[in-house]
Amino acid sequence: MAITTKSTTARHRYRAPPLAAGFPALLLAFSAPAYAELKVTVTIKPIHALVAGVMQGAGEPALLITGAGSPHTYALKPSDARALNASDVVFRVSERIEPFTGKVVRSLPGKVQVVTLMDSPGLTLLETRSSDTFEGHEHAHAEHGDDDHDRLGAHHVAIEQRDEEDAASHGYDGHVWLDPENAAKMVAEIARVLSEKDPAGAATYKANAERITAELAALETEITHELTSIKGKPFVVFHDAYQYFERRFGLTAVGSITASPEVQPSAKRLSEIRSKIAALDAACVFAEPQFQPKLVAAVTEGTNARSGTLDPEGALVTPGPHAYTTLLKNLSAGLKACLGNGS
Repeated sequence: MAITTKSTTARHRYRAPPLAAGFPALLLAFSAPAYAELKVTVTIKPIHALVAGVMQGAGEPALLITGAGSPHTYALKPSDARALNASDVVFRVSERIEPFTGKVVRSLPGKVQVVTLMDSPGLTLLETRSSDTFEGHEHAHAEHGDDDHDRLGAHHVAIEQRDEEDAASHGYDGHVWLDPENAAKMVAEIARVLSEKDPAGAATYKANAERITAELAALETEITHELTSIKGKPFVVFHDAYQYFERRFGLTAVGSITASPEVQPSAKRLSEIRSKIAALDAACVFAEPQFQPKLVAAVTEGTNARSGTLDPEGALVTPGPHAYTTLLKNLSAGLKACLGNGS
């Protein structure tokens, strides 16, 4: 019996150490500060893809406009307002591209940094074309030599924006992401902003930005080769969203059904576009996923033009760090499928 009693006592001695022995360690574990991941919100898919790429390994940004929503016509939901208010950083293109952000950003808490990527240093900006039909429309040309002017076409203007003035207020086309070289400049700005907000993650942001920049250069080379065969073939778009893509890859859009997707084109405008398509022998007219395809059918009726679909904002693209590459490749494929038909 003595052995049993002694053994039981030993078991209790080792199973129940004094609470005080482990208490300091427990206290330290509960009082250690948790890592606070940056809360980042991005308005549209193409920009979200760039931000997500820069943040890989450090966090994931939230996307505001999901599905097939268009930034031109988007209405902010209460859940969106809560997400914006809880953010550390909000990335947008400009108030012109995302009109719903205008009043919202001015009412956000002071802790929320709003970054307008159209103001990124070194961005190439193109003036907004002033009419729905724009072939032959000339602007003063800046920052490019004569060879570049010939390559880009007389209806383009490129202005190097090297400071941080509000580019959106000077009449520039806001679809800046459709030029992969602009995307690289925005990636650099995204990495700079995130590094300032989160110095501990700066090395990650820098490495990701360098990788993405190299990928964008390779993407530009690939698409340039892919679209060589359709250069000079005239086409009409739903709204004038593509001139950055046209300029970068030497394409020839000759008009748009509407200057802005918020504006329903008149019967007179549709008639003018139909006449233009016939006169210029435009090969294709492109719709967009969010907007009425019957307008394209109306302007191609009685002409030889084929129809296709282009998606400049990634309405049909799955969000994520690869969405930007997918978007540009889809544009390239859509243009070639229609314009290369029968060539």
